[in-house]
Amino acid sequence: MSAAAQRVRPNDPRECAEALASASASRRSIRVRGAGTKDYLGLRTPTDVVLETTGLRGIVAHVPADLTVTVAAGTPFAELRTALAAAGQFLPLDPPHAEATIGGVVAANSTGFWRARYGGVRDQLIGTATALVDGTVAHAGGRVVKNVAGYDLNKLLVGSLGTLGVITECTFKVLPLPRTSAGLRASFRRGADAFAAADAVARTPARPAALVVDTTGRDVWLLHVLAQGEPSAVERTLVIASDAAVASGGTAQRDADIDAALDPLRELPATRRGVLIRASLPIAAQRAFADIATRLTGLRRLVADAASGIVRVHVQSDESSEIAAADTLIAAARVCGGSAHVERRPESMRTSAAAWSDADVPGAFLMKRLKDGFDPNGVLEPGRGVVA
Repeated sequence: MSAAAQRVRPNDPRECAEALASASASRRSIRVRGAGTKDYLGLRTPTDVVLETTGLRGIVAHVPADLTVTVAAGTPFAELRTALAAAGQFLPLDPPHAEATIGGVVAANSTGFWRARYGGVRDQLIGTATALVDGTVAHAGGRVVKNVAGYDLNKLLVGSLGTLGVITECTFKVLPLPRTSAGLRASFRRGADAFAAADAVARTPARPAALVVDTTGRDVWLLHVLAQGEPSAVERTLVIASDAAVASGGTAQRDADIDAALDPLRELPATRRGVLIRASLPIAAQRAFADIATRLTGLRRLVADAASGIVRVHVQSDESSEIAAADTLIAAARVCGGSAHVERRPESMRTSAAAWSDADVPGAFLMKRLKDGFDPNGVLEPGRGVVA
C-alpha cells in the first residue's frame, strides 16, 4: 500500500462491485483489507486503491431452527460468536486473531485447532456473495444446508486472499453449543512420545475438539487435549487421553483452564518478531519433522495440530539463521511428504524470505487460468497469492 493509495469503504455489495469495476477499468491495483490481521500473508505490494470491507457489517439473517447464519464479510468474528452464543449456538471455527473479520477468515482459510473435530472453513461455508471486477455480484450456494447445486464456487474463494474477488457475505452452518467442555494436559520428555500419545488418541472414536503438541525446546513436550459435548462423552475422551499419555511414558492431569493454555498457541501467527513457518504434513510424519525443527538455531516454539498435521514453527535469531531455518523446514516438509511456506516474517525479510516456495505448485496452471478469468487486468492483490 502506497502512501497515496485511495481508500474506498463500500457500505453494500453493489457499491463494492462498482468500486472494483472502476478500478479495473482504469488499471488501478487494489488491496482488500478488513481488520488487517492477515497483512503478513503473501507478498504485500503497494497498490493504488485500498478497499476496506469494514463497512460491510452485521448479521444479515440468522435462522436458529435451520442452524444457519448469513453475515456481512466485514463483521468481526468475535461479534458473530457473541450473537450466536446468545441463541445457544456457535460457528465451529476457532481461527487466530480475535479481531479478524468474517471475510478475512474465509479469504485466508484461517482455522485453529478444531479442524479435526468439526472441519475447516470449507466445511462450514455453504453460501457466498462476491463482488467481481466486472461490476457484478456473484452468488454461490445458498442459505440452506441442502443447496449444493452447480459448481461449488465457495470452495474456490476459501484461501484466495482476495485475488479473485471481494467476498461481501457468507452463510455458514452452525451448531448448538456443547453442553460441557473440559481439558487435559500431558507432559513428556521426548517429542516422539508426545506424538505417539496424540496418535493413539486420534485413532480412537473419542474425537477431541483439540489435540495439540507444544514445545519450546527438546526436553519438555506438552500434549493439550480439549473435549466438548455430552458430559459422559467428554469424560470418556479425557480418560482415553490420560491412558494414552501414561502408556507413552508421560504424566497427565486435568486442566481446568484449557482455553488459557490453547489461546496463546492458537495466536502464534500474531507473533511479530522472527520467522513463522507453516507446514502441512502427513500425520505420521509430524514427529520426524519436529525432530528436525527442534535442532534449529533460534527455535522459540513448535505447535502441532496433531490430529490434522498442521505444524507451525517459530524461529527467532539473526536474519541469516532465520532464512536458513526457513529453507531447512521447507525442504524437510517436502521430504516428509508434505509442504511448507513462510507464513510470517519481518518487513526487513520480505525479499530475502519469500512467502511461497519456489518449488512447482500443484495446480499452478489451473490457478493462473482462474486468476486470468476472474481478474483479466490483474488488479486484485497483485503478487499476494501463490500465482501472480
